[in-house]
Amino acid sequence: MEENRALHLVDRLRDRGVDAHVEPSTGGMHGYAVRVVLPDGREAIWGSARTDHLEAEVFRDGMLVGLLEEIPGSEHFTLDEAAVAIAATDYDTPVATRAAVPPPPGPPLRREGGVFRRFLGGFREE
Repeated sequence: MEENRALHLVDRLRDRGVDAHVEPSTGGMHGYAVRVVLPDGREAIWGSARTDHLEAEVFRDGMLVGLLEEIPGSEHFTLDEAAVAIAATDYDTPVATRAAVPPPPGPPLRREGGVFRRFLGGFREE
């Protein structure tokens, strides 16, 4: 995922009350992923496979404990559609599923980077 797309997707998720963060992709791949911190200590990493579609891996203490396979058609999602899809995911089973109706947005969380966000990013943000 491109850095700006990941950053704006995290902003939309945080506006919905989802504890999301931008994370550099691992494994020698360039790009960025979206990390969603789950209430029970697990983390869902979206977009780490460097593909255009949405899929997630769920980790606890660095160990893979679940996944959500590719969401069909997600390569054409807008940022808002992607945020709703991520927010509507139910991570309670090892193979995560999407809820038919997304949960109502929670109280918004503060955006990451604060006042210095554009300075730290070298004014690359669109």
